[in-house]
This record gives sequence, C-alpha cells and structure tokens, in this order.
Amino acid sequence: MTSPLDPHSRIYSHVNGTIEATLDRLNVSEICKGWPVYRDASEWKNYRSLFTDDAVVWTTWSGPQSVDQFIAISKAGKAKGVFIMHRECGTLVELSPEFRRAIGKMKATITHRFTSSDGTEFDVDCDCRFIFFCEKTGTDWKAKFVKLFYEKDKVVPVDGYSAPRFTKEELGMYPEGYRYLGAAQARLGYEIDLQLPTARNELWGRMYGEIEKWLDGKDVDLFWERDQNLERK
Repeated sequence: MTSPLDPHSRIYSHVNGTIEATLDRLNVSEICKGWPVYRDASEWKNYRSLFTDDAVVWTTWSGPQSVDQFIAISKAGKAKGVFIMHRECGTLVELSPEFRRAIGKMKATITHRFTSSDGTEFDVDCDCRFIFFCEKTGTDWKAKFVKLFYEKDKVVPVDGYSAPRFTKEELGMYPEGYRYLGAAQARLGYEIDLQLPTARNELWGRMYGEIEKWLDGKDVDLFWERDQNLERK
C-alpha cells in the first residue's frame, strides 16, 4: 500500500481557477487519454501527435525509448501477437501557468494477455498511474516524458480457473507493484526495467521530486537506469 504521508510539498493548480487554466488542464487531460485510446487501436498518427519531437516514454518491457522508437517496437510486437490494452480509471492535471508546464496523472489498468506453453490464456492486470510531463509551445500542449507509478498487479484466468504458477524466486526478481507483469513479460524474452517507481520503493518519493521540479520550471532527470546502486525492493 502507499504511505499515509502526502508526497507533495505544495499545491499546484489542479481544480477550479480561471477559464484559461481550466482549458489548459482539459487539453493536457486529453493528451493523457490519448494513450489508451490511440495506442490500443494502433492509431499511430494520432498517438504520435500527443508528443514533442524529442519525447521519451518508459514501460516495464521497453525501458526508456524515444516515442518514435517506442511506436516502432510496439508495431513489431503487435505483428508478433503481443496484446496489451489499457483501461483509463480517471485523470487529473496539475498546472504551472508561469512555466507553461503541466503534469497529467492518469490512473489506469494495464492488461497484458499471455498464452502459457500448454495453450492456456491468462491476463496480468497492473494498476498504475501514468505521469505525463507536458509543456506548452505556442498554443499546443505536448507530452515530453511519460513514466509510470506501478502500484499493484495480479494474474487473471481468462477461463475463470486456469492460470500459471510463478515461483517465489521468479517473482522476487521484480519489484512489488509489477512483479507478476515483469515475470510474465520476462518469460517472453523482454528485459524488464527494474528501476520504475512503486508504492514500496524509494523511487516513489524520487518521482514526486521530479514532478515538482518540472512544475517549478527546473530540469528533470528521469533516466534512473544510469544509476547502478539503487536498492530494489
């Protein structure tokens, strides 16, 4: 579970306010909702339009990728039968009008369909929050970075009773929050990013620190894969 302590040090524009602020937050919210709507349907031109030219996104199975490379490997995965869907569960936006920046927070469930070696189908559902680091250039909002909080996951039998077993040793290789998702994706040959924020690791607070730096107009560093000494929990 998450900590009862508030991870934010201050309040940003997130509800009410001027018409302009409300419209800016609505625009950013639309960008967030574009991920599940467009990527799941392979509407790649619409999906690409959500991002800046140099945008970077992170997932468990891809690690950090430029958005163009992410689209390319997503297409390749779909061509091989990879089946990942997203359910948006609510989105709110924090706005920093002074710096023309915003953070979109989209609660979502990632659902990855798998097939066991014996032909049994199962899903892994992962509840998460997509964090969109957005900026306004001219009149348009775009996402510069997208990185997720991974909060809890579970295995779901498609037929109601059949699901594979994962050993404690296998699950122990991945952070709690996306350990079933990571273990199942690793069985497909993916190299899983182990330095993503969860409710139980130190990266939770680090992510909020980067969120506030972004909203305060400062440079952010989300490339934690460069750090070799972070403790995984």
